[in-house]
This record gives sequence, C-alpha cells and structure tokens, in this order.
Amino acid sequence: MDIVKCFRYRITPSAEQEQKFFQFAGCRRYVWNWALNRKKEYYAEHQTNLNYNSLANELVQLKKTQTFLKECHSQILQQSLMDLDSAFKSFFKKKSKYPKIKKKFSCPNAFRIPQNVFVVNDCVSIPKIGIVKAVIHRPLEGDVKSATIKQDTDGYWYITFVCHVEKIIVVPSTNKCVGIDVGLESFITLDTGEKVKPPKFFRNGQKKLKKLQQKVSRAKKGSNNRNKAKAKVAKQHCKTRNKRNDFLHKLSKKLVEQYDTICIEDLNLKGLVKSKLAKSFADASLGTFLRMLEYKSQWAGKQVIKVGRFFASSKTCHNCGYKQSLELSDRKWVCDGCGTFHDRDINASQNILSEGLRLVASGIGDTQNAFGGDVRLVTTSCRQ
Repeated sequence: MDIVKCFRYRITPSAEQEQKFFQFAGCRRYVWNWALNRKKEYYAEHQTNLNYNSLANELVQLKKTQTFLKECHSQILQQSLMDLDSAFKSFFKKKSKYPKIKKKFSCPNAFRIPQNVFVVNDCVSIPKIGIVKAVIHRPLEGDVKSATIKQDTDGYWYITFVCHVEKIIVVPSTNKCVGIDVGLESFITLDTGEKVKPPKFFRNGQKKLKKLQQKVSRAKKGSNNRNKAKAKVAKQHCKTRNKRNDFLHKLSKKLVEQYDTICIEDLNLKGLVKSKLAKSFADASLGTFLRMLEYKSQWAGKQVIKVGRFFASSKTCHNCGYKQSLELSDRKWVCDGCGTFHDRDINASQNILSEGLRLVASGIGDTQNAFGGDVRLVTTSCRQ
C-alpha cells in the first residue's frame, strides 16, 4: 500500500542562511501577489482565466526586470504559481475562500522546494542555501517528493518532507472492536466503561497567557519590548499546541494498536465551534483527534467507522432500544422501557458500537453527504 507521510525536523540555520530564508520567503510572496493581480487584470479585460502555463512564461520576463528574483531558486517561484492555481481550483469548487494578497507581517515565512533537498547525517542540504544543521530525531522513509521550510510562530525554523512510502502492514490483529463517544465531560468514553478526561491545555495555561498579553498591550507600539512580549505570547501558544498534539498522538496510537475496528460518532464540529462552548471544543480539538485516528488506522490496516451525527446514541436504551427524552444535563438516567440504569456516555458508546457494526455488515460504513462524496477528505500527510 502506497501512503503519504510527512517528516518534520527542526533546523538551526546560521545568521546568513536565515537571511536567505527570509529572502526566499519574500520572493514567494512577491510572485504570489504579482500572479494574483495579473489574474484579476486578465479576467477584467478578457473575461477568461489566465492559466499556470501563461503565468510561468510571464514569470521569465518578470525575472529580467526584477533581478532580485534571480537570486531565489526557480522552483520556489514556480511552486508559488502552482499554489495559487490550486487555491483558485479550491475556490471554484467552493472548498475555500477567494485567494488573498500575502502580506509580510500576517503571512508566515515559508517556501517549498519540490526537488534536490537531502538529509546528510545530522544536516539538511538545501539548494542555494547549503548545509543547514537539523535535529534528525527519526530517519526518513520512502521517496521524498517535496520539502517545505517554514518559520513557526515561536521563531524557530522547521523543514517538512513529504514522502511516498510503500507501507508494509506489521501491526498485529487483535480481533477487537470498540465504540467511542466523544464530548467535553469526558474526552472519550469507550463501550467498556473506560473514560479519558479532557486535558484542557488551553484552559490550564489561560492565566499565564492573560498576563503575557497584558504586557503586550502595555508596551509601546513598535518598541523592542513589545516585540519581545509578542514573541513570548507566541511561544506560549506553541507550547499549548505541542502538549495537545502529544496527547492526541499517544491516545490515537494506543486505540489503533488495541482495536481493529473503531466506531466513533461524526459530530458537526463546524457548528459546535460557533456555539457558546466554542472555546472548550476548540481546546479539545476533536476534529484533529478523528483525523489522526483515520490516517493511523489506514497505515495499520485497521478501519474507522463514523456513525451519523443524527443517530440518537445518547437517548436510546442499549438494552431495549427505547428512546427517552433527555436534557443535556442528564448524565445518568433510568430507562422507562426496561428500568435499566444508564451512564449517558457509556450507553452512547455502546449504541455507537452496535450501529457501527451494523453499517459494516450492510456495507455502508463510509459516511457520505447528500451529493455522494466524502464528508471529509482523507489525508495521511501528517506527522506520526
């Protein structure tokens, strides 16, 4: 099975190399903005779209007038045009908004090179940059298709390799299946009764973040102290993100190793993050957790079954099937049909397991929307 995996390493460029990184990122933004304006002008004049090949030909002429673009690697500029073309395709398919101008202080410093980037011992070789020191904490796998160099919000630089790997499934089968109910009271509840509490990383660090943000607001605009304070705020956000990702990666890996079939409810996350509990749902990051389960189960040869969001898992008695009217505050209840005492979350996970296995048996385990397409695109280009 051919899969796509990403390998992300932290790199530590010298002052001269970092200056080149900023220069290449600036050239990428310049070409993006130039191409976007050319598309707008061409459409206003001819009422048709200007394709990638035409822009690539015009880019050759642009480099003759804007000589600073010659110092940048040509593939970086071409990749910028490809990214703009992909952005317009997503816009026409109504998957994203209309492409915008990339500003220097609101757009991250990043650029992509599709070829000729190699890992050499504990360093990375980048065209027109040279050998850059890196922390290679695990070896690369498969064929490298592209490399993206990006500065994170905490100021550190990272390189991400996109690799195509011929995956050999070595995870042993357990012949077990599980139903999972997700929420805020308990992050996940298994049908066995096991519960995992939500870590609430953002909530726990909110007081510290508030103090750091106060220092930013009290510092003079444009001063060095304000820039230092903003950097501390960014590092605090990165620390929270890293803690959350570490928790989600470990939990999702554990579930994939223990179970062959994972049945989980498919929540309307876009709607939930617009409710009054938006901060709590964003802190839990349930969508990221579900995405990790999907691609890790695909790597291991397991399967994830998403049960429809309109399935009444919480209100249905797992013992007799009686549907009872419940409020959100009713965490424990007694069935009026058979008198069984239920824990709301455990009962929901048991119903999700039964419904998921029914979908598998009927051959309709894939969740689809009204148009017959996948509700969420399956992606495996994530860190392990």
